[in-house]
Amino acid sequence: MPIDAYKEKKFKKFEESLGIKFNNPDQLVQAFVHRSFLNENRDFPLAHNERLEFLGDAVLELVVTEFLFENYHNPEGELTNWRAALVNAKMCATVASEIGMDPYLFLSHGESKDSGTKAREYILANAIEALIGAIYIDQGWDVAEQFITRWIISKLPEVLELGLWMDPKSRFQEASQENLGITPTYKVLKEEGPDHDKIFEVGIYLDKEKVAVGKGGSKQEAQVEAAEKGLKKKKWKGPKIDIVERKDGDPIG
Repeated sequence: MPIDAYKEKKFKKFEESLGIKFNNPDQLVQAFVHRSFLNENRDFPLAHNERLEFLGDAVLELVVTEFLFENYHNPEGELTNWRAALVNAKMCATVASEIGMDPYLFLSHGESKDSGTKAREYILANAIEALIGAIYIDQGWDVAEQFITRWIISKLPEVLELGLWMDPKSRFQEASQENLGITPTYKVLKEEGPDHDKIFEVGIYLDKEKVAVGKGGSKQEAQVEAAEKGLKKKKWKGPKIDIVERKDGDPIG
């Protein structure tokens, strides 16, 4: 019998949305248990999700690595960058939001209030790795591979088109130099808050044009957000790269 939380949070509906019915529903529930929840609910019958996350992280990386190895002849350095873009926290959090994981999380009262923050993004990224770990244990390699292919490897065309394997500042600089022959500059527009909790507002400029403004807990973080917004505003895609697909009968190397 699954624990009460399985019915209370309507995990059956989540299983139906994924097309996966767990043999052990407790494995599924545990993937959503954040450590902070157990600090306030010590009688909860399941452990937190960090061990499942540890396993899922390895399964995710291997599935993505195998796919890239088998389908592309690009050098390993490029494949490493593509893989990093597919398995990083930002991508994992995006996928977690797409499949509707947030309402199922078990969080402390404090963490529950942080919806939409960087902290929640990190929790969601870890939770999807834990979910992959749970799928692998409960359903085996093939189902875990299908899940990763459907939700994460399917993002590869977007990664390659938008250059998401590069950081936003590098992408904006390459695009601005390629399209306009201009190197972007950044300017701190505002600083707010005490030294231990300061918020920076930074503008990104092309000559005198202020393209976008970003905010963050550091100048670097604010610059990255400004660059991301600038790329969207300019509708600039990633740099052009040669994508070498493997064909049937091609050698491994």
